[in-house]
Formats: sequence, C-alpha cells, structure tokens
Amino acid sequence: MTNSSRSPASRDLEFTLAQLRGDCARMAPHWTVPAIVADAPVPPSRIHGVVVSADSARLVRGMTDN
Repeated sequence: MTNSSRSPASRDLEFTLAQLRGDCARMAPHWTVPAIVADAPVPPSRIHGVVVSADSARLVRGMTDN
C-alpha cells in the first residue's frame, strides 16, 4: 500500500531538476538535427516516439511561462 496522505504538490517536489535533466539527456540521442534549420515550427503531427516520465511532465507543467 502506498502513502497517499501527502499532497500532489509535495510529491512534485520530490522530483528534482537533476532528474528532469537526466530524462532529457536520455531522450537527446533520439532527436535528429536537420542539415538545414527549418524556419517554421514543427507541426505536432511530426512529433512522435518521445516518452516522458509522468514526474518530468508534472514538473514542467508546474513551471511558470515567464
């Protein structure tokens, strides 16, 4: 049985920036660099095969847009 008495916010604080950076470092080899830099943003339909842990997604979702 897990301890569910902690709030979601306190669980988010347990996931650190270092862990997020580790997730990014593990994903980086899967990204390719085009020979020519595209001026337009990539459409979401072309983004596939990237898996992000739930903890990383929660940490980024909680960041401000500033």
